[in-house]
Amino acid sequence: MTQISGSIVLITGGASGIGNIIGRKCLQRGASHLVIWDVNTELLNRVVTDLQAEGFSASGYIVDVANAQNVQQAAEQVIQEVGLPTIVINNAGIVVGNLFQEHSYRDIDRTLGINAAGPMYVALAFLDGFITRGSGHIVNIASAAGLTPNPRMSVYAASKWAVLGWSESLRLELEKQSKDLHVTTVTPSYINTGMFAGARGPLLTPILDPDVISEAIVQAIADNRIIVRKPAIVHLLPLFRGLLPTRLFDVIVGRIFNVYTSMDNFTGRTASPSPTDDINSKR
Repeated sequence: MTQISGSIVLITGGASGIGNIIGRKCLQRGASHLVIWDVNTELLNRVVTDLQAEGFSASGYIVDVANAQNVQQAAEQVIQEVGLPTIVINNAGIVVGNLFQEHSYRDIDRTLGINAAGPMYVALAFLDGFITRGSGHIVNIASAAGLTPNPRMSVYAASKWAVLGWSESLRLELEKQSKDLHVTTVTPSYINTGMFAGARGPLLTPILDPDVISEAIVQAIADNRIIVRKPAIVHLLPLFRGLLPTRLFDVIVGRIFNVYTSMDNFTGRTASPSPTDDINSKR
């Protein structure tokens, strides 16, 4: 069991979406301090102020997780000012819901930088401290998109496939070093936060309620769960991919479950949540 009560929790992309909800839930479960990393100064200041007004201990840092130097400097600052976190939650993410040929080079760089390299940078910045202490919990919010191909999500899916492979490999490495070093990987389908506005939930795959999935993630941290797949139908994706010929998989997942058309009417947020990002971000 990972003790959330009394823990220092750090979450990236924590000023909005499920990041905001997860952080609040950790505080409500007794976390001693919440560190929020985000790129939206206005939202970040507002969330931290609100939490402090409610009697919680929280602090915010402007951090671009795609910038390795920025991550390293912010991590050092957090350790000096707050202490070494107990739980690090890699939540920040962006999506470009276009055909691949419609992506710009910047779209590709930012998506892979934030979604794939970002969690690695953040984990690496705190990992030596975790190993020296002999305990710590890293939570990586991946996606069901990391388990199946999907048109209009090619670069996003690539970034999440990368996170899945890295996250599980990191878990195996850390488990050999200490029984109190944990990694939890989360693979949710579409979440109703605005990030995937216009996307249609595939057959038997409801759009997830932000509060419900956030509670499931927090409980998974407490229970040291290795993998969290939501909704339940997501558990079938690895089985289908492993057993079915590719063309049959395409028929079942694409035509019957309608996964391959789920992004056809994608619009994303009508306005960018951050002055520094012009594509949809923050779960």
